[in-house]
Amino acid sequence: MQIEKRSVSQLSNDPANARKHNERNIQAILGSLRRFGQQKPIVIDSSGVVRAGNGTLEAARQLGWETIDCVVTDLKGSDAISYAIADNRTAELAEWDSDILAAQLSGLLTDDEALANAAGFSAEEIEAMLSQFDIEEIAPPELADGDREPFRQMTFTVHDSQFDKIEAAIKRAKGKGGGDSAVNENSNGNALAFICEAFNGGR
Repeated sequence: MQIEKRSVSQLSNDPANARKHNERNIQAILGSLRRFGQQKPIVIDSSGVVRAGNGTLEAARQLGWETIDCVVTDLKGSDAISYAIADNRTAELAEWDSDILAAQLSGLLTDDEALANAAGFSAEEIEAMLSQFDIEEIAPPELADGDREPFRQMTFTVHDSQFDKIEAAIKRAKGKGGGDSAVNENSNGNALAFICEAFNGGR
């Protein structure tokens, strides 16, 4: 596979491309190209028609790029059409792990909101994702003084950056059912025990 730089003005989008790129999609690609540059080439045929990467070419035009990295395919006719469809369809068939995605995006949002936006998600979408998990604390059961067994209370002091990571981990644990227990009504305590059990190889 040989990567070549081609003039953007000499390339054309596939007029029969079955994958439509709306404005939201183009803006997401624009944000990625601005932040990270072009990390993978588009695929063109010998006539300069894009077979994979039509959205990237359009975003490059809007950014005013003069050249773009390309790979020239030998595929022609029906093979080229089938490849173009497969390029989109294979990505479409993948699924997100919502817990991992929410945690990663939450971390990005904390570090740099622009990074989260460059990943294609707005701050509002990330907050909506995180709001699916209930982080509300459930008060410990009312116990008489000197009669708190078998419950114990633990207090921690953490930095702001650590708090965000701990909160995200507790949310993920609750999303997996780790906030529930037959012996404890405190959901955060249950989630913490769930995380520790996983870390210790119990799950």
